[in-house]
Amino acid sequence: MWFARGEADLLRRAAPGTTAPLDLASFPLVPYANRIAHGRFRFEGADYQVPLNFGDHPHSIHGVGWTTPWAIDAQAEDRLELVHRHEADDQWPWSYAARQEAVLDEDGLRITLTVHNLDAQAMPAGLGFHPYFVKDGATRLGFGAEGLWLSTPDMLPEREVEADALGDWSKPAPVDGDSLIDNAYVGWSGTATISRGDGVKLVLTGQDAPYLHFYRPPGEQFFCLEPVSHLPDAVNRPAGMEALAPGAKRSLAMAIAVKVDEALPNAAEIA
Repeated sequence: MWFARGEADLLRRAAPGTTAPLDLASFPLVPYANRIAHGRFRFEGADYQVPLNFGDHPHSIHGVGWTTPWAIDAQAEDRLELVHRHEADDQWPWSYAARQEAVLDEDGLRITLTVHNLDAQAMPAGLGFHPYFVKDGATRLGFGAEGLWLSTPDMLPEREVEADALGDWSKPAPVDGDSLIDNAYVGWSGTATISRGDGVKLVLTGQDAPYLHFYRPPGEQFFCLEPVSHLPDAVNRPAGMEALAPGAKRSLAMAIAVKVDEALPNAAEIA
């Protein structure tokens, strides 16, 4: 599944047959988003170590669900439901189930991600989405936020600063740039607009996602806007991550609406 306008992809198109998460249009973040410093944390009086799961990167990243097969639970022309069940192990010491519900309508795509604690103990829980948006020199981005966290060289939050410290996104501005952005914005307004030179505008919205992680690697033809429930390494910070009680559920939703200047040829298609 992908978004396209004529021959122009709006989300990055996955190569046929690929199963590599970093080559996909998007992937889910569950049961935590972004990084856990060195894979170590303390939760409810016990110390835990989870694997460093991203090559030589010094931290655990993106949770379990992004590299785990998901099973189709329901499918129709306009919707798809995927499920993933995890039994407590060294990857994540608690048992849980996760579900993605994707729905296509005349406006675009909406995905709801839910985690259900199946363990006998409370577990730290966080969620997010990691979509890859196509960009070119004409692409402009706009969103509102109250602040952002600058990062250490190994990409852990270091200190909170004004939201415009890495660029003023409060009004649409060119997203292209020569410097890396890999930072969490706090107090996100819940909406971001992506305007393309071909007249297509995407509107990203997040539900129960107070943070927006912005990833812009220089020299690439994509960028990521990740609606997430918490900061990177939140489990090691005073505010922590939500403690999800046994049997409890938590959900987060992302919608991507497509708006097109109908005067232009090749109206936007969802395929």
